Amino acid sequence: MKKLAVGIDIGGTNSVFGFVDDVGHVHAKSSIKTAEFEHVDDYVKILSDEIRKLFTSIPDSELIGVGIGAPNGNYYKGTIEFAPNLRWKGIIPLADMFSKELNLPVVLTNDANAAAIGEMVYGNAKGMKDFIVITLGTGVGSGLVVNGEMVYGHDGFAGEVGHTTVYPGGRMCGCGKKGCLEAYCSAKGIVKTYLNYLKKNDLKPEIPAEEVTPKFIYDKAVQKDLYALKTYKKTGKILGMALTNSVAHLSPEAIFLFGGITNSGDMIFDPIKKSFEKNLLPIYRNKIKILPSGVKENDAAVLGAASMVWKEYGKNI
Repeated sequence: MKKLAVGIDIGGTNSVFGFVDDVGHVHAKSSIKTAEFEHVDDYVKILSDEIRKLFTSIPDSELIGVGIGAPNGNYYKGTIEFAPNLRWKGIIPLADMFSKELNLPVVLTNDANAAAIGEMVYGNAKGMKDFIVITLGTGVGSGLVVNGEMVYGHDGFAGEVGHTTVYPGGRMCGCGKKGCLEAYCSAKGIVKTYLNYLKKNDLKPEIPAEEVTPKFIYDKAVQKDLYALKTYKKTGKILGMALTNSVAHLSPEAIFLFGGITNSGDMIFDPIKKSFEKNLLPIYRNKIKILPSGVKENDAAVLGAASMVWKEYGKNI
């Protein structure tokens, strides 16, 4: 009898779910449209029905629990709290709702924390006790691990490196603050940097500005476009400098970078590492590795969510 964990990754547009074993094999995966559900009760009922339906396709299997990665997820309370990109407002007791519907234990946290646990259970952080995972996507998220345990803080919301200030009074961030790391090193931030370089030089992109993506900028950089290369240099400089602050707080063994932006390889990693070493306190220099994630990007969301179940309940099986 195979024992499996359910991993659910809740995004503003889609919710991806799948069944994962203890070695990180995804046995089945599917998704539903999060944004279609005005009421969270309907969402929980339909997603639970879809989970049960898909589970019937996996013979000789048993479910041990459910892990959920969600925006503004509170690990301590199992709630989603005032998530700006979801239709359901206020504080939602989502873990309890799924537990009652599926009759399984449920653990919930934010998506970056789930990514860090996934790195620990299935990725390149196996055997490490002190590390940081930075997720670079629509936003900039972070999961902090100290002495083998996630850092949640007293209220469940520790680890918002993306909303540390890198430029006081700088760009407006989606959180309502100005000058956050996320405003410069997220996908939107990178696009804005590139467009700003063009604007300062009275140039326009080859495609409509609203269609410019990090992939477009990467392709331009490969073609040795000056402003695309300057964009990578500036983004790496800012991120490398910001990461030194996290090092001063936590002294990790490694920092793992995850997300589509990291597919740029050395183009982004080189300026990050250069800025990082330059701005580190001397006692930390040449000690801390900056590495790509070891978790497959296509399955990362489901793996990260499911890994919480194996970490919390696996030892009791």
